[in-house]
This record gives sequence, C-alpha cells and structure tokens, in this order.
Amino acid sequence: MVLLENDSFLTELTKLFQKARQSGSVTMIFKRYDGRDRPEPREGKPPLPTPQEHLCLVRAKSRSKKISTVIHQKDINKFQVAYSSLLKGNLDGLKKLKKSKTKTKAE
Repeated sequence: MVLLENDSFLTELTKLFQKARQSGSVTMIFKRYDGRDRPEPREGKPPLPTPQEHLCLVRAKSRSKKISTVIHQKDINKFQVAYSSLLKGNLDGLKKLKKSKTKTKAE
C-alpha cells in the first residue's frame, strides 16, 4: 500500500475513479489512526507513548491498486472540502436501481 500526501492522494483517487468508470469499483475506508506503526508491547515492557493529536487514515482500493493517506486534525476541513468536490464530480456514472412496487394485502 502506498502512503501519499493529501494532495497527491486526491489526484490518484481521481485517476482511480476514472479507471473504474467503465467497469469496476472503488472502495474507500476512513478510520481513526493513533500513529502507531508497531504492535503494542507485551505485559511488563514499557508502553508506547500516547498520541498528541488524533489522525484519520484514509484508504482507497480499486482492483489491485491501493493508496492511502494520513490526515492531521488541523487539515481535516480542507481535505473534506476537496474530497466532497471530487466525489460530486465523479459519482455521475451510478446506475439507477429499479424499485419494485410491493402489493399490499386487501383485508
């Protein structure tokens, strides 16, 4: 998995959306990230230091291509605005689902 900066992540995400437009899908995962990159130590060993700020880990996957980024707490608003405009521009290829009408019983 490739860890990118926020701006380069958004440009790569745009490329993933363009490739998946004809056939395929893009899976996005947002999760809280505390900055740990190693497992917690066993009992009796000194614990890892607690994080100073909360981070957000964002992952995107399309077929075999995986990208990710870590967003700091101060940059979340800027990233959210850029991400929402990217989604608005790339979600026009969704298929409409046909709703089946349910028949109600007459009593």
